[in-house]
Amino acid sequence: MLLWLTFLPLVGVLAILLAPDRAGTQRGIALLTSLVVAVLGLVLWGCFEGGDAAMQLTTSIDWFEIALPAGHVVPVHFAFGVDGISILLVVLTAVLMPFVVLSTAGHIDKRFKEFFLWLLVMETGMLGVFLSTDLVQFYFFWELSLVPLYFILGIWGGSRRLYATIKFFLYTVAGSLVMLIAIISLLYQTGTSDISELISRAGGLDPSQQAWIFGSFALAFAIKVPMLPFHTWLADAHTEAPTSGSVILAGVLLKMGTYGLLRFGIQLFPEMALSYSGLFLCLGAAGIVYGAFLAMAQSDLKRLVACSSVSHLGFVVLGMFALTEAGLRGSVLQMVNHGISTGLLFLLVGMIYERRHTRMLDRFGGVARVMPVFAFFFVFTVLSSAGLPGLNGFVGEYMILSGTFLASPLWAAVAVTGVIFGAVYLLVATRRVLFGPLVHEENKALTDLGMREIGILVPLCVLALWIGISPNTFVGKTAGTLDQLSERIHQIRADDARTAEVSLLEETR
Repeated sequence: MLLWLTFLPLVGVLAILLAPDRAGTQRGIALLTSLVVAVLGLVLWGCFEGGDAAMQLTTSIDWFEIALPAGHVVPVHFAFGVDGISILLVVLTAVLMPFVVLSTAGHIDKRFKEFFLWLLVMETGMLGVFLSTDLVQFYFFWELSLVPLYFILGIWGGSRRLYATIKFFLYTVAGSLVMLIAIISLLYQTGTSDISELISRAGGLDPSQQAWIFGSFALAFAIKVPMLPFHTWLADAHTEAPTSGSVILAGVLLKMGTYGLLRFGIQLFPEMALSYSGLFLCLGAAGIVYGAFLAMAQSDLKRLVACSSVSHLGFVVLGMFALTEAGLRGSVLQMVNHGISTGLLFLLVGMIYERRHTRMLDRFGGVARVMPVFAFFFVFTVLSSAGLPGLNGFVGEYMILSGTFLASPLWAAVAVTGVIFGAVYLLVATRRVLFGPLVHEENKALTDLGMREIGILVPLCVLALWIGISPNTFVGKTAGTLDQLSERIHQIRADDARTAEVSLLEETR
């Protein structure tokens, strides 16, 4: 199942290459392919046992061998599996892609074949990242997923697309090179590329080796998240990307960074994660507040939503490095919540931009009078993103803040202010776009959302409501893996406490 799930989009790529170069035909093939992948993702969801901590539905095929000194070789496999860390992100990727394809009808008007080809290649790359159980294979899919965004941003982006593309390229290449060095060192030190084996062997490395490999992974993934102070590429990439590119970037691609921090930072090196948790709590809380201030300062609606991602992903990092059960569960759920809420916001911004051809907040006002359906979805999504109880954002943020409070009341208190600031910039933007007098004549002629656009928004809004009302349906899928990780961290804390107690007794004697 996982092989089909990962590589089926490439079958769609082949069909697109052979089909006539017409927008409807190309979009139809991409949509059909993504729908089949979405169905497979839902089947996977039904098959997955949330209480099992082990990798499930595993598949392994020999690929090649890496020669090491002293005659040792490291076998590399095409190896796939899914656990509680990856299941939500795999299903999010599969389910979100059909809506991304449907959203292209309003803004992709050239080179259709290439666009849908890159979109499906990106889907294979993203699914491969989340499903890989071999470290070398993970890196292969990591690089594969980044190439399509480079072309999507550079060809179909806005007027400053070349600047944004080069900036994105430089940041991501720097992160990839740092990660590659860490991977090579880890293979050399442990003699395996199997992630399950690495989890058991990495703890036996010298603490100094663990520290610099953990730091290299953390730096690479921090750039991808992006965490403060590596956030500057994100706003430009989002602002210049086409709507569909922004949706997939916010919905899935950024989660590759947070997923990597959890999988290859905390799960491989829990001792190092504990040692440096204070630093990451500080960066996460600072990102929450700073990202909110950045969003407040924006006059471009799309750039405001882009800056809000820095703040929202700060919550994910905060909960992750609180290293508590509630924090870990909340951070994984919040990855999904951010993908849904921010993806919806980018879709709505794209829909109004197609009608008004501007994103500047001062060019709107009173839009709710002429676009009441749009206003309903916009307010719903803003409340979801702001964390209104009963919607998805509230559950994730509450779990993260409660988990962080157990680890550090100070950083939890700082993070709470981000909730307030988030409500400020989102509600102010809502007022400036939807309410007040219809000052500009161009706004009076705006048409409301059509059935295609409503059809894109409704399922995602239902999903946001479902998570808010019944979060255990989703959190329960992560229970086995994250509970096991929490127990490891608790044991390390207990061992450290006993060691410190013994040392204190010896000093006293």
